[in-house]
Amino acid sequence: MALIGMRDLSIRFGGPPLLEEVSFFMEPGERVCLVGRNGMGKTTLMKLLAGELQPDSGEVVRQRGLRVARLEQEVPEGLMGTVWEVVAAGLGPLSSALIDYHQASLRLEQSGGAAALRALEQAHEALDRLSGWGEQQRVTELLTQMSLPAEMPFSDLSGGMKRRVLLARALVTEPDLLLLDEPTNHLDLAAIQWLENFLKPDTAGRSFRGTLFFVSHDRLFLDRLATRILELDRGKLTDWPGDYATYRQRKETALEVEAAQQALFDKKLALEESWIRQGIQARRTRNEGRVRALERLRRERRARRERPGSVRMQLEMGELSGKVVVEARQVSYRYHDTLLIDQFSTIIQRGDKVGVIGPNGVGKSTLLRLLLGELKPSQGSVHLGTRLEVAYFDQLRTLLDDQKTVIESVGEGRQEVLFNGKTRHIISYLQDFLFTPDRARSPVSILSGGERNRLLLARLFLKSSNVLVMDEPTNDLDVETLELLEALLVDYAGTVLLVSHDRAFLNNVATCTLVFESEGRIGEYVGGYDDWLAQRAPEPSPVLTSKKGRSEETRASLQVRKEERDRGRKKRLSFKEQQELAALPGQIELLEGEQRLLQQLLADPEFYRRASSEVVATTGRLEALEQDLALAYERWQRLEELANEG
Repeated sequence: MALIGMRDLSIRFGGPPLLEEVSFFMEPGERVCLVGRNGMGKTTLMKLLAGELQPDSGEVVRQRGLRVARLEQEVPEGLMGTVWEVVAAGLGPLSSALIDYHQASLRLEQSGGAAALRALEQAHEALDRLSGWGEQQRVTELLTQMSLPAEMPFSDLSGGMKRRVLLARALVTEPDLLLLDEPTNHLDLAAIQWLENFLKPDTAGRSFRGTLFFVSHDRLFLDRLATRILELDRGKLTDWPGDYATYRQRKETALEVEAAQQALFDKKLALEESWIRQGIQARRTRNEGRVRALERLRRERRARRERPGSVRMQLEMGELSGKVVVEARQVSYRYHDTLLIDQFSTIIQRGDKVGVIGPNGVGKSTLLRLLLGELKPSQGSVHLGTRLEVAYFDQLRTLLDDQKTVIESVGEGRQEVLFNGKTRHIISYLQDFLFTPDRARSPVSILSGGERNRLLLARLFLKSSNVLVMDEPTNDLDVETLELLEALLVDYAGTVLLVSHDRAFLNNVATCTLVFESEGRIGEYVGGYDDWLAQRAPEPSPVLTSKKGRSEETRASLQVRKEERDRGRKKRLSFKEQQELAALPGQIELLEGEQRLLQQLLADPEFYRRASSEVVATTGRLEALEQDLALAYERWQRLEELANEG
């Protein structure tokens, strides 16, 4: 017997129906992913399954006693209390007694006293009356299983940790059906991998064992979890058995068939319209059946809902930057007493697409600001290249004013925008980003997450740039828009600095990846996410790291063994060293060019009439250049020797 489903269900909120006579059913144990363009009604469908909305017609069919839990797309505002209390609140009427007992236990443990003991006894009796001891134990076990800090205030957590707490609040009810709306949004890679493993059934029973219905734009996530795809398109629901890759292949074929059928229909309609326009001849023949058939064709054509257009994205490309965009040397950065970045060096060249990976709160945005010269490093130096024009995609959407309309946010009071040297009306430009004229006049406050991201892209792409900085651009975008953005960034002639937790996006765009590792170290790897997995060092043996007292001894012995291995084998260039060797001649050429200019300047007697501080600075720069050149030549020679040996 089906667990849950819909029968001939329809719902609309003005305009065309979001769901039109939809029917489908789910069996226990299925993992179903709902896909579709932004604004098609995916969240509405989930609310109907959860019983939070009622349809205009049709019905939602459920098994008797079915327990359903839903994880919303956004973190609800106003949630207060500790993690333990927020999770326990998911148990409804029983939650108040659970929280009272938990708080009384903590007070007795922390301060003791007769009053605390009496409060605990009262809470104990209340929990006894409600038979809530099983639920109390379930909350504690779930927090341990999900590695959540029970007594930390919910408001102090990062966005990713808040999402994990809300997932625990949904799971504590032991639902038969779990509804997840964009569960990977704002999670870092470690949290996404944990969630994947938790939602995959295993034989040991450590994972979720119920039925899963989810919406996600994360292609790797849904490819690894989904056993069935449901697609919501123009009010209709299509069922695609199998995984996401199979769906993509079959969907492409179905769209080709649909386009061919519509072309034949339109051709037939055009012929009949031509016949009826002959007027007197059509009336003389008195072919009333043909006239009625034409009316049916017209009604069918009016009822057809066209596929929504695709986002048409282009970038306002500025002049080319210098070959070297950013050079960081031994950069360290401390925030108060915390070392975020330790001795980091890199060279980013024109055309590089640099991905940045790391846990939430580790300092990824700080690294971007250091590389752009917006922050001064605690140690080391950052040198920016020439002719840089930077355009910045804002992760927190702080650039958007909720009180302004979409038009005002992009046009800034103008009705026309200049794009790629041509003047365009603001409405026409916004239609490229799927904003209808009515939606373009709407306030930003009512936009969905996907629409806000498209609005930010529309603002960003109006700016002339040769360096794009994109901090989490993929959240809330549908898969089709994601793939268009990927293609645009791959073809972009400038440089891209990209922070993202979307693994497929990184694989398809990044030419190299900076990864935050332990204790402020940042590793640099050629390629995207999968390339990093292949190149990274294996995890240290638990035996070597289990006893802190031997950590220094272990590190020393490992270093000795490494040196012994290195002496006994031929050296080979790493990926990073190969890149460095290829880049060094160009860097040396730039340094020598600057050296010649400074030498000519210092050879001119008129130069010494300038301020003494400028003379001293120029002389100091020339001395630094000579040292840099000597080091660069030495490094070049050493790398060439290693390349020849290998």
